[in-house]
Order: sequence, then C-alpha cells, then structure tokens
Amino acid sequence: MKLYDYVLSPSCYKVRLMAALSGVKLEIRPVDFHPGAEHRGPELMALNPGGSIPILEDGDLILTESSAMLGYLAARAAPAWLGSGAPEETARIQQWLSFSHRLTANLGGARLHEMLLRPGDIGALQANGIAALRELEASLFEQKMRGNRFLASDLPTIADIACFPYVALAPDGGVSLDPYPTIRLWSRALRSLDNFIEMPGIHRLHELKPEPRPTPGRGVR
Repeated sequence: MKLYDYVLSPSCYKVRLMAALSGVKLEIRPVDFHPGAEHRGPELMALNPGGSIPILEDGDLILTESSAMLGYLAARAAPAWLGSGAPEETARIQQWLSFSHRLTANLGGARLHEMLLRPGDIGALQANGIAALRELEASLFEQKMRGNRFLASDLPTIADIACFPYVALAPDGGVSLDPYPTIRLWSRALRSLDNFIEMPGIHRLHELKPEPRPTPGRGVR
C-alpha cells in the first residue's frame, strides 16, 4: 500500500496516523509539494486529476480523499475505528467526517496563508476557523457530560483522526487553542493512544501545562 505523501501536510499526516494506529505498514512516496509543486506534475495528475495529495494506492485501487482513506485503512485492519455500527454513532461519525472539510478549508487555509504565503482572506479564514473550533468545543463538552471522551463515543473513531490534525495545527494559522479546554483534553486523549505518531510542527505547549478543567458555561468563546 503506497501513500503519496508530504510530511508537513495535515491531510497526509492523518493517513499516516491512521495507518500507525491500525497497524498498517505504508510505503511512503515523498512528494515535493513545496516549492516543487510535484502534485501538479504529469505523474501525479495521472493518478489524481484533482491535483491534490494525499493519494493512496493499493493495487488497482486509487483513493484521493483522506476521509475515504481513513475508512479503508480501518475496514482493512482495525474495524473498531469505524464505530459500533449503531445508527446514531454511524451518523455522528459521518457528520464529523464532513465537518473536517471545514477545518481543512479554514484552519488549513489560514495555515497555508501564514506559512506558505498562499493568497486568501486571512481574516475570514481565521474567523471561520474560530467558529468551527467553538462548535467542536461545544460538541466535545456535551460528549464529556455524557461520559464520552471522543467525538462519536467513548472510543476513538476515524472521525477523531479526520479532525485532529488541522485543529492541532491551528496556531500555525494564527488561531490560538487557549480558549478551548475540552478540545485540549481531547487532543491529550488522542496523543495517549497506543502507537500514536507525531507530525512535525504540532505544538506540544499545552502538554506542559496543568490539565485543562472545562467548566459548564465556559470554554466556548
């Protein structure tokens, strides 16, 4: 199974992370995303006419959407990451997979603007990213009140992996995670999983602080 990968891409990282957590060994094919723009070259455009990475190749199967890759890796090697199969949990997982695209577009867009000088309305990107973080914080707090640590249940699923990287890297786009204690607790819970792997650039500052303690009515700003 081959992953066309850029080490500093959060979308690529989530696939590497899912593979590590599910025990799947990937053949990594590095892509010169920046500054070489290899993902727009003829070899990779033949695999993915959309001109994006990651790309996952497994025999005749080629996947070009990271959420599909998470589902495929889990189905192949660790089906517990797909949830229990209960309708409500399945719906929550699918909803958070869709939500993850908002994180990519806004927090990811702000990060590309600040780090790679990509064009964009940085104020709008940051504002939309903050709105998404507030929604995530509120939902995680509700889950905590139900006794659940993760987005869909008390066990992690592909939904958590889909959302984690762009949230963890929000400070790269000028968006602080300080106002979101429940998000920071969720991040710690994910980092504590067996076989968790890091991505270069993910901030560990909050690991050095006392554990956040969410308070009802606070933490969503």
